[in-house]
Amino acid sequence: PVQILTYMDGTPKVEETELKPRVGFLYPILTHNISVFINATQEGDSGQYMCTVNVQDDSTTTGKNVGVINLTVLVPPAVPTCQLHGNPTVGANVTLSCSSKKGKPSPIYQWQRTPPALEFFFPPTQDEARGTLKLTNLSLEMSGLYICKAENQAGFEECSIVLEV
Repeated sequence: PVQILTYMDGTPKVEETELKPRVGFLYPILTHNISVFINATQEGDSGQYMCTVNVQDDSTTTGKNVGVINLTVLVPPAVPTCQLHGNPTVGANVTLSCSSKKGKPSPIYQWQRTPPALEFFFPPTQDEARGTLKLTNLSLEMSGLYICKAENQAGFEECSIVLEV
């Protein structure tokens, strides 16, 4: 464990860590609430945080003065990259792929064909975890704009690709 904050003899102190410019006690006068804040959270701030309270001349048994909380910083997906794999000719098979370099938890990918021929895709044609869309036995009518949406609890981003059969 790395100590990030202390409060002793009425004086708060922020320790020398990468959190120093972004962390502090929520309330200036510490009584029963010693909540802390972390500004501009980053993925690296995820982890287990422990609060230990030691009161002078307190005979509390060990373990009752410790609070633990797990922090998971969610990261929205980065703008994904859409790609076409295969030769888009009549009767052929192609795969559209979509991947985002960032995202916590890992994004779910959903493909959609835009109007005038609005179409949503489902497994096994679409793999939501891998971001792929398999199109088989291509026809001219399958030409159009395909949009991939990468989404998790923190947000979403999209990319698109034009399929010309």
